[in-house]
Amino acid sequence: MNKEAIVNQDNQFKQMIRAAIIGLLTGLVVSTFRLIIQHFLKFVSASFAYFHHHPTGLIYWAIGSVILALILGQLAQRYPNIKGSGIPQVEGQLKCQFDEKWWPVLWRKYLGGIFAIGSGLFLGREGPSIQLGATIGQGVAETAHVNSLNRRVGIASGAAAGLAAAFNAPIASTIFILEEVYHNFSPLIWLATFISSLCSNMVSMTIFGLKPVLNVPYQYELPVGLYWHLIILGIALGFLGRLYQIVILRLDHWSGKLTWLKPSAYPVIPFLLVIPVAWYLPYTLGGGNQLIAELRLLPFSLTLFIGLFVLRFVFSMISYGSQLPGGIFLPILTLGAVLGAVYCTLMVKVGILPARYLPNFIIYAMAGYFACISKAPFTAILLITEMVGSLAHLMPLAMVSIIAYLVVDALHGRPVYTAMFENFIGLRTDKKPLHQETLSVTIYPGSELDGCQIADYSWPADCIVSLIYRGEDKIIPNGKTVLLAGDTLLIQANISDKNKLQEILERSSHAPKM
Repeated sequence: MNKEAIVNQDNQFKQMIRAAIIGLLTGLVVSTFRLIIQHFLKFVSASFAYFHHHPTGLIYWAIGSVILALILGQLAQRYPNIKGSGIPQVEGQLKCQFDEKWWPVLWRKYLGGIFAIGSGLFLGREGPSIQLGATIGQGVAETAHVNSLNRRVGIASGAAAGLAAAFNAPIASTIFILEEVYHNFSPLIWLATFISSLCSNMVSMTIFGLKPVLNVPYQYELPVGLYWHLIILGIALGFLGRLYQIVILRLDHWSGKLTWLKPSAYPVIPFLLVIPVAWYLPYTLGGGNQLIAELRLLPFSLTLFIGLFVLRFVFSMISYGSQLPGGIFLPILTLGAVLGAVYCTLMVKVGILPARYLPNFIIYAMAGYFACISKAPFTAILLITEMVGSLAHLMPLAMVSIIAYLVVDALHGRPVYTAMFENFIGLRTDKKPLHQETLSVTIYPGSELDGCQIADYSWPADCIVSLIYRGEDKIIPNGKTVLLAGDTLLIQANISDKNKLQEILERSSHAPKM
């Protein structure tokens, strides 16, 4: 074995050790984050049960809610990097279009997320968990003084570990980061992210046990003769998913019209509105775990399910529009579950579907709704499979997810987190390209770069391909080197051309749409 091969193996071993450390630390931080939020929501529900017998306590609760809302609003406005889910920020870091200091974001996102989500707002913990993991990965990488590529690998590993700890779904978490956030499937990336996810999931399972996160028991598998329902459900989810994208991406614009209210006071509105929700429908509070689990146990009423969808849709938008730390990941799944119940109930009323398949359609619609909004169908299929704890739904999940995805694509919908990042960058007054010595891009089959010699491609000015990762091999290229699908290129670029270069390279390395 030559000296270069030994050095490469040593570097890879160090990367895997860092990935394991990132996973273990992220698992601990995110699991405590998840645990505290669960107990906080139980406290809120118990408090309102007490208020039913002592209603004067609502006065003190409302005053405390306003004070907490103003504190959190001030925190979010002073440190805008902790706003929202955090996934767009992580995606921006991995694209080298945005950066942040890891420690200030870590502790503020942690505390802000606990109080915002734990107070009962319709926000999810999964997006913040991804950002928490990304900050831990960044911290470990910077402590180890690695290069820019390995720093991004650390961020991606932490992000995947954060989602794995939040959902107990290490495979889907890895795929989500690669498919939706990093857009890079090179062996260097997926192995590190998968190791981090597994280590994080091990910590989470130690604390929470082996019970599926979304426990939706079912007794019957959907017969093939009823699969035509999946086509209709997928189409409906696609249209409603596009509606969700349009509304969520216009929230900041609509919020800006509230000229009579300072942005730091936006959270007061959802904190006051959550009081009647907690009074009448405490099982709907938070991201929606409890509602998904209890949906099949509620009265079989079309009016009730439609009402729950309207409530979850409107109040989740109000909650997210407050700009507090909290995500849309689980709220999207909850909306999908309710839509599945709406569809099944409607078909039962018409007389063309047995009521016993209600749990099935709850499961199918969760995957379809998330797949079309995030435009990450593989993640949706694997995520619901892991979270529900059953492989029996793979074919129906795939059908619903792909159909819903195609509908949103036909309606010119974009991946919601990518669009949210662009909105986030557009609102920043200090936006500018970051100085990065290295960019990375993965070549996909059928792309312009697939099968092309380096010398035959018209590269933008001030850039050079410095290294090629091909499987486990590292290749130092020259003009006659032929690029192949699956290669990950490391490109040295001039700072002034970096953003434009990234866009050009992504177009050249991805296969054209059919």
